[in-house]
Amino acid sequence: MKIAFFNTIKSWGGGEKWHFDAAVHFANIGHEVYFFGDSNSKLKTRLLDFPTITYIAINLNNFSFLNPLKRCALMSKFQELKIETVLINNPKDLKIAAYAAHAAKVPRIIYRRGSAIPIKNTFLNQRIFKNYVTDVLANSQATKETILANNSQLFPKDRIKVIYNPIDIQKFDRLEYKRIVPNHTEDELIIGNLARLAPQKNQKFLIDLSLELSQEGIKHQIYITGKGELEEELKNYNTEKGTLNNVHFLGFTDSPRSFLIDIDIFVLSSLWEGFGYVLAEASLAEKPIIAFNISSNPELVKDHISGFLTETNNISQIVEKIKILQDSNLRRKMGDAGRKFVLESFDKNSIYKHLEEYILQGK
Repeated sequence: MKIAFFNTIKSWGGGEKWHFDAAVHFANIGHEVYFFGDSNSKLKTRLLDFPTITYIAINLNNFSFLNPLKRCALMSKFQELKIETVLINNPKDLKIAAYAAHAAKVPRIIYRRGSAIPIKNTFLNQRIFKNYVTDVLANSQATKETILANNSQLFPKDRIKVIYNPIDIQKFDRLEYKRIVPNHTEDELIIGNLARLAPQKNQKFLIDLSLELSQEGIKHQIYITGKGELEEELKNYNTEKGTLNNVHFLGFTDSPRSFLIDIDIFVLSSLWEGFGYVLAEASLAEKPIIAFNISSNPELVKDHISGFLTETNNISQIVEKIKILQDSNLRRKMGDAGRKFVLESFDKNSIYKHLEEYILQGK
């Protein structure tokens, strides 16, 4: 089959990881794979190592869908390549790629939705989903439910398929361990957060949490790993709150497994998640998790079994759960349960079987 992946995001995130991994998988099992992406993207850099995938550079902005020359050029390319299925990643791409694919008579036009945020009920979206998109692929039940939140008639619900993100468990387990978190005293709880420093990830909450933990007399260190646009603002807030001795920013790490092994408890402060890869990874590292009871979190964290789910931004609830998790035996028990759950639910091999059936057979 001739499959096109369409993702022009320049940076690297969960959606980009999914498109990259899926493109490589389908190329490896013998399909003709094309990747439409930005000429300066992280995806392009990574895909250079895979000569069986043809990378087609296309630079778009939010208004490219209004440009008839770009639309026609893209339509012609789809026709020339005889694309049979196109998977589109984000709203900016969807506006132009769905139209062009439809005009080129591509049989399946799949919008892959990875964020549990309602789609805007605009006239343009109504037109796109009614006339151009043939299928929608969601990465969680939470994402599926939010797609139609603003308009239940936007797209047939029975044509929204949920397939969880695949986790390469063997690859994760093989990652070399190297110490990330500095040495600490035996009586300190080490709390970790691994995410982009962005508004969605809500890391100011962790600074406020540290202040509350100190007031409760709970010895702790919080380590935040990641880079992003809020780095300076978060560091200033940390200084302002007087939590410099307890909250530390470690920057980007290429060894998430090492970081997760080093901590005692993983706290996810995100305000929403399409599919929390990092929650699965924390469970694979056998760490108990505390997260808000929102979006797809309940699909990845089994409340009171592999971790705890709380009300959004409820510091007192999280402090209560951290107090409970001072018990190392309970931490170990929850960590074991979390790893078992991920092994049973998100293993790459079984997930890709579902994805193959969906892409190749329309099931």
